[in-house]
Amino acid sequence: MSAESQFELLGQRRFLPFFITQFLGAFNDNAFKNALLILIAFYGINQSAETARFLGNLSAAVFILPFFLFSSTAGQIGDSVEKSWLIRKIKLFEIIVMSVAVIGFMSRSVELLMVVLFFMGTQSAFFGPVKYGYLPQHLDETELVGGNGLVGMGTFLAILTGMLIGGYLITVDVSGFWVSLLVIFVAISGYMSARAIPITPVVQEDLQVNWNIFSQTWRTLKLTRSNKTVFHCVVGISWFWFIGSTYMVQLPLYTRKILGGDPTVFNMLIGLFCVGIGVGSVLCEKLSHHRIETALVPLGAIGLTLFGIDLYFSTPALINQELVGYKVWLADISHWRSVIDIVGIGVFGGFYIVPLLAVVQQRSERGILSRVIAGNNILNAIFMVLAALFAMLVLVVIGLKEDELFLLIAVMNILVIGTLLMLEPEFIDSFKRWFRIQKRGV
Repeated sequence: MSAESQFELLGQRRFLPFFITQFLGAFNDNAFKNALLILIAFYGINQSAETARFLGNLSAAVFILPFFLFSSTAGQIGDSVEKSWLIRKIKLFEIIVMSVAVIGFMSRSVELLMVVLFFMGTQSAFFGPVKYGYLPQHLDETELVGGNGLVGMGTFLAILTGMLIGGYLITVDVSGFWVSLLVIFVAISGYMSARAIPITPVVQEDLQVNWNIFSQTWRTLKLTRSNKTVFHCVVGISWFWFIGSTYMVQLPLYTRKILGGDPTVFNMLIGLFCVGIGVGSVLCEKLSHHRIETALVPLGAIGLTLFGIDLYFSTPALINQELVGYKVWLADISHWRSVIDIVGIGVFGGFYIVPLLAVVQQRSERGILSRVIAGNNILNAIFMVLAALFAMLVLVVIGLKEDELFLLIAVMNILVIGTLLMLEPEFIDSFKRWFRIQKRGV
């Protein structure tokens, strides 16, 4: 039976244990990553700003690299084995990885923490195809937007709480003791919740796994291109992660150098950004009236550009070079425009990404969905690595500032999304229809 409201799914076994498991996984990823970023940006693992910039962008690339290397294998495994069993094995691996993280934090070894980051990316790469392949097997088509919205909300709420708590604990104790305790506890909790995920039928038992990551990566990308609309949506999703990863990675130094805020200001801004995406994701079901509504894609793209451009023009003139906490920072009313822009980018990002994911799930053949999601993850990884390299080029080589990088990304969004909409005119047609309906108040 279909749930009348997306929130009813949270009371059902087919959804709740899976939701908790993916929430805890995203939480752990971001608690660890943010603690590491704050150590680099604020607490002098390396003192020079140039080295901090390099390590910040390197950390993004290190986490994303496994998605490129292993997603093709993960997609095949996701289509050929029972998914709840696979999720439990992935969660056990996470416990091992987080145990190594404890050693890295306690020894303040940035090299070992980078290794941990790579293996965290590896377990996330194997979880991704299972995550989005699981939903269409347990949700009706009318529940896909709501289910994806909840997963999107949960993911970014996990990002928010993980980054806030991980960031707070590393500022309280730079030795990393409390962060270490946290990530171990959450990893174990994730495994326990995974044990309650219901059995999910195998979609292609006779699939022979190709373990050659290079040839299979090429095959997976070709498979993703087999449906034109699905492939265009995958490219659109990947572009979103180009934008999102740019904001995520650059916000620590943007906060410190451009806004004059200390780690509490950064934690607040990244939290607001994630809350915005979560709110936008949940609102998609209401705005789409329980349908998969592609009209929200152009709407989200417009908001991403407008708020992204305004973020540049809202940047205050930094007079006092001393970093201030969030209370002092918020007391300056000129900063509120930046806050609104960051929240707006998040909300419209949610409008943009959720329907694209739902279209991929709806229009892909069930027997190859995990591999299509793997192809999506490979392209996401490529775009996120390109985002890190592009940021290095713009910030280090060309010498622009972080706010100028954000402006450049917002302008580029016009060109990328404009091209996507020309390739998929149905998105524009649905937007016109949806807008007329909204004007009539239906």
